[in-house]
Amino acid sequence: MSEVGTKQRGRRKERKGVVVSRSGDKTVLVRVELRRQHPKYGKVVRISRKFHVHDEKNASRVGDGVRIRETRPLSRLKRWRLVDVLEAAQ
Repeated sequence: MSEVGTKQRGRRKERKGVVVSRSGDKTVLVRVELRRQHPKYGKVVRISRKFHVHDEKNASRVGDGVRIRETRPLSRLKRWRLVDVLEAAQ
């Protein structure tokens, strides 16, 4: 028997990246870079994706290293929230 309401929610994904653009108030564009091994040739390749991130306090600047967390949809493109700034840009 399964009990209703006992199912736990999944863990929210976290990523580390670099702020590449400030696109409006409370929104930043973060590039996350991953390294994966090519399935056929075995060479390590870098894959990067850009995420629109909600920055509630406008705390980050272009070039900052940040940590982001997955969240509910906040707008048409924003599905991530800024957790904290790991290192400030020079």
